[in-house]
Amino acid sequence: MIVSEQLVSNLFYGALLGSVYGVATMGLSLIFGVLRIVNVGHGAFIMLGAFTAFWMFTLYSVIPILSIPIALIFGLALGFIIFFSTIKRLIDAPELSTLLATFAIGIFIEEVAKFVWGSDYVGFSWDIGTLYLGPVTVPYTKLLAFLCSAIIAGLLYVWFTKTKLGTAIRAVVEDREGAMVCGINVGRIYSVSFAIGIGLTVLSGVLVTLFVPVGINVYMGPDYTLKAFVIAVLGGLGSPWGAFVAGFLFGLFENGSYTLLGLIPGVEPFALTRFVAFVFLLIILLIKPTGLLGGE
Repeated sequence: MIVSEQLVSNLFYGALLGSVYGVATMGLSLIFGVLRIVNVGHGAFIMLGAFTAFWMFTLYSVIPILSIPIALIFGLALGFIIFFSTIKRLIDAPELSTLLATFAIGIFIEEVAKFVWGSDYVGFSWDIGTLYLGPVTVPYTKLLAFLCSAIIAGLLYVWFTKTKLGTAIRAVVEDREGAMVCGINVGRIYSVSFAIGIGLTVLSGVLVTLFVPVGINVYMGPDYTLKAFVIAVLGGLGSPWGAFVAGFLFGLFENGSYTLLGLIPGVEPFALTRFVAFVFLLIILLIKPTGLLGGE
């Protein structure tokens, strides 16, 4: 009975955390879908969002929810700067060049952050109460993280499907040459898409702190980068909506497997949850090689 209650609780937490994973991966998938560039430095931008929430709360008493638009604006500005200074020159470059460039950008951001903020782990405490649902006890901050993630994903979907600029981005994804023939400024679409992708990624760092407000560190990014790549491939690399759906599934399997693996004597469940996630990814790709929503 205790095990079943713990499993239900962990699955509930997994669904909430999975929504944050989904938003954190949407930017990665968007950039690849439009520019065909894999952002290896993805986790560094999540770290910047986490520090944005931490410092706004610590220095100015701004609650993390209000740090979301601040992080988005910061990420958009940073995305435009990086695009016009570096990425624009690598649009048609070999894939290895873009991989090395984004990897170098990630390292540069981490080292600058270390110089500014130091290498110590930091965190904050924002307690607004707890919700009790039978065996599930969940802080309202985690529910807010889920709610904000769902709203952000929904607004992004509406923007992509109902606005002229969003339609232009989808046209470039479908056929770049055809979009150019129709008069779409592909260069402008590239810059906007990259900026939105980075903005979403930085924003997701704030959502991460809503769920885990401790352990904020300049080198926290690589773990989130690995998870984001798994989720992006699972959802269909290049599909932001697939990334959001896959984030839910990844969160469920990650937290659910932790409970089940804990029942096996001599097994360290935390170390094996990543292995289970990759096995799950392999099974999905064997069934559907393009991912859950590949091409959508």
